[in-house]
Amino acid sequence: MAAQGPRNSWLIWLSLLLALLLSVAPMPGFTEIGRPLWLAMFLTFWVLMAPQRVGLLSAWVFGLAEDVLYGSLLGQNALVLSLIIFLVLSLHQRLRLFPVWQQCLVLMVIFGLAQLVQLWLNALTGNRPPTLAFLLPALVSGLLWPWVHGLLRSLGRRLKVY
Repeated sequence: MAAQGPRNSWLIWLSLLLALLLSVAPMPGFTEIGRPLWLAMFLTFWVLMAPQRVGLLSAWVFGLAEDVLYGSLLGQNALVLSLIIFLVLSLHQRLRLFPVWQQCLVLMVIFGLAQLVQLWLNALTGNRPPTLAFLLPALVSGLLWPWVHGLLRSLGRRLKVY
């Protein structure tokens, strides 16, 4: 009897496309400054749950797609997302053992580091924001992590993705 591998990989790619759309969806003006890092959160979840299917190449490709959608310097978001996924893969075994609230804290730090790299790249291109509000998306993304994790985990289990 042959062992069956994981099925329903389409959920991974569909959720990443949804995250890509959420990252450019219109939001009210006052909430725009704290826009969550949807693509980073969804990629992080799938890297934690299915690292054999989602990794640095996926982060790079979706980062390039995000660059095209944002109209930013080509490779800027790809570099930042690849950095996030590299750090998550480096901490993969530990992060999976942490409870969700500890994952929130670790991911806030990882997303904050990514936002600092993003700020540095923006400063090199002359698009630097004037305040420290650029760290707000990392905070918002960390606080949204339990809901994203819970939703994707229940969908993944129900559809037997991993």
